Amino acid sequence: MRRLDLLAQLERYSPADALEARHQAAIVDLVGKAEGAFDRTHFVPGHITASCFIVDGGRLLLHHHRRLNRWLQMGGHVEIDEDPKEAALREGSEESGLRDLALAVDGIFDLDVHVIPAGKGEPEHRHFDVRYLARTASPGRSRRGRCGSTTTTWSTSGCRSAATSRAAWAAS
Repeated sequence: MRRLDLLAQLERYSPADALEARHQAAIVDLVGKAEGAFDRTHFVPGHITASCFIVDGGRLLLHHHRRLNRWLQMGGHVEIDEDPKEAALREGSEESGLRDLALAVDGIFDLDVHVIPAGKGEPEHRHFDVRYLARTASPGRSRRGRCGSTTTTWSTSGCRSAATSRAAWAAS
């Protein structure tokens, strides 16, 4: 069921540019053809992940990912019993400490396919990332979450570029 639901969401989604249109086509191809598309051990070519841009007014919450040594939005792997939307909200909550996350727009906000370097016993592979936009009513309660984060921060620097430019965060 989640495979069909995601394919329906992807069909309704309008990519922001040519690169995102290629990412959309790659995700549709993976979900449509690979039995293990949601399995985190499906390495060739990769697997579906989900992430969550958490916004508060003109601010975007980021976390510093320990293994990748980069500032990123919250996100991660889709568990066996959840769809990407549920995974994005769960990961957002776990990594930010915010328990009141709610989707700001219905449906997909952004798509990306990116390489994950080999590590932790896993080969290099790609994450086919389905991204959502969420809000919180309690931004002051954000904290460093579990697992891969070293710290979190609310950023205003460069926030309205790339994915975040979509209709000014869906009309903030």
